[in-house]
Amino acid sequence: MAEIILSIVAGLVLFLFAVNNLSETIRTAIGGRANKWIKRFTSNTFTSLLTGFVITVLLDSSSAVIIITIVLINSKALTFRQGMGIVLGANVGTTISSQIIAMDIGKYSPVLLFAGFVLLLVSKSAKVNNTGKIILYFGVLFFGLFTMENAVEPLRDEPFFHEWMKKTDNPFFGAGAGALITLVIQSSSATVGMSIILAKKGLLSLAGGIAVMLGAELGTCSDTLLATIKGSRAAIKTGIFHITFNLLTILLGLALFYPFVHLVELLSGNASIERTIANAHVLFNLSGVLIFVWLVPVFERMLNRILPERGEYAMNTA
Repeated sequence: MAEIILSIVAGLVLFLFAVNNLSETIRTAIGGRANKWIKRFTSNTFTSLLTGFVITVLLDSSSAVIIITIVLINSKALTFRQGMGIVLGANVGTTISSQIIAMDIGKYSPVLLFAGFVLLLVSKSAKVNNTGKIILYFGVLFFGLFTMENAVEPLRDEPFFHEWMKKTDNPFFGAGAGALITLVIQSSSATVGMSIILAKKGLLSLAGGIAVMLGAELGTCSDTLLATIKGSRAAIKTGIFHITFNLLTILLGLALFYPFVHLVELLSGNASIERTIANAHVLFNLSGVLIFVWLVPVFERMLNRILPERGEYAMNTA
């Protein structure tokens, strides 16, 4: 059992290491362009949403995009309304990672590791080096998933693990577990990735995997709220909007949990369970955005009443 736990921890560490460094390396490769794109293509809620989606796909981290947005709001480069649109787009963009994880390309991770290492070894160009690092970190990310996948295999024969996993069929227990795990490891992508791996190995049901995914959406709000500490009122309102949006969509998802599971099964057809969970992630986040994007003006007015702007910034946004 100790060996299994150590292998799972090792795979998780590799995954988190890759996610953090991948986001940072891509941001370095893009340079200040990410900030420029965010500021340039946010003229209204829908362009802000699209920008949030695209930048999140590029950086592979919704948290990084939302934190960048909060920084830009603090510097008065963006308004609260623009930030709300980016937050919604980032929530859809983060679902792309679950689709990639469900592709089962972990066994090919050595190819990426080798290609990235070779580029770093043979080239002195900063641009080529950054490309090599990006490929290498993708390889580490998928190798971490592959390590976790192999590590959980022996758990098939552990009765206590089966009993614990059955509890996640209760949507509230599963969502609570997902939120707690994400709060600890600070990565919703890792939590969703683990649920996909466990489901693939027959250790987690479809309902349990979807419940854990719902909880991960709440746990990911913690680092966003931390980024708003000592920020402007507009930045604080953006953080509050993020957690309010996620909390409301999760409550709605839990209220309609079993019809949602059936809908995902129907739309996924004969897809594998890991692909079905990834599809549920996309459908849940996309549905939440499509419902709440029309309520952005309502949230804006409500939060502006609770936390009105003061001084020069209030005059500029009036």
